Amino acid sequence: MTVCSDLNTLNGYLESSRAAGLTIGFVPTMGALHEGHLALVQKAAEENQTVVVSIFVNPSQFNNPNDLATYPRTLESDIELLSRIESVVVFTPEIQHVYPESDDFQPIELNGLDRVMEGTHRPGHFAGVVHVVNNLFQLIQPDRAYFGKKDYQQLAIIRYMVEKRNLPIEVVSCDTIRSDEGLALSSRNMRLTEEERKDALHIYQTLLRVKELAFHYTPEEVKARAIEFFNEANLDLEYLEIANAKSLQPLTAEWAQLSVCCIAAWCGDVRLIDNLELTN
Repeated sequence: MTVCSDLNTLNGYLESSRAAGLTIGFVPTMGALHEGHLALVQKAAEENQTVVVSIFVNPSQFNNPNDLATYPRTLESDIELLSRIESVVVFTPEIQHVYPESDDFQPIELNGLDRVMEGTHRPGHFAGVVHVVNNLFQLIQPDRAYFGKKDYQQLAIIRYMVEKRNLPIEVVSCDTIRSDEGLALSSRNMRLTEEERKDALHIYQTLLRVKELAFHYTPEEVKARAIEFFNEANLDLEYLEIANAKSLQPLTAEWAQLSVCCIAAWCGDVRLIDNLELTN
């Protein structure tokens, strides 16, 4: 495994890979890695001869300064976790590498994907996500990039950005990895107490309830019943939305061929998100 923060070292490695005809898989992360991230890296390693994992806590996608300040930074244990997989390059860039003075990034219109759910509650978040991913793509120029379905809206936006900019990158989605009890693995889980972890399981239980009710009632009716069920737990609901899985626009009277239920909730001081695809 190679760990580098220097662009010249990274470029040398990538140029050697391309010269040898090897494909490059890329997994962008903000660190605080867990088995969910490792599943992305493992899939990338199965499908590419070279894998780059970036670890960069991106300040531009935090609209809450306290959230940025408390985001866990665990580089040593991250590297130890990634050492399980061969042929991984861990790239830990400095902020000037990602956002150079010569940065010519131009924002794009996201076709409404950024104006619902997370976009409503975290203004500016997706502008930061698109900016950092665009710049990392320019630095690494991967053949494939890997993102988890847990950040469903982010995945949809990255797909749209790649299509809109006609980038020669295949965006590969990977299923959410969960604990045995069903809690979606997240870096934020580190901040939960034992009691809060138990409370947080109700998020997935609500998604399963939605899956049971889906297509037997209208999306609007299912949403109302799901919120009622959710509110039985010791959690604060920020939103529960049933949406078209591609456009992410809310559904009310009719289901889409592929729909998704997305939830954001506060468990104590920790904000958690989760989702479940719904297919008739």
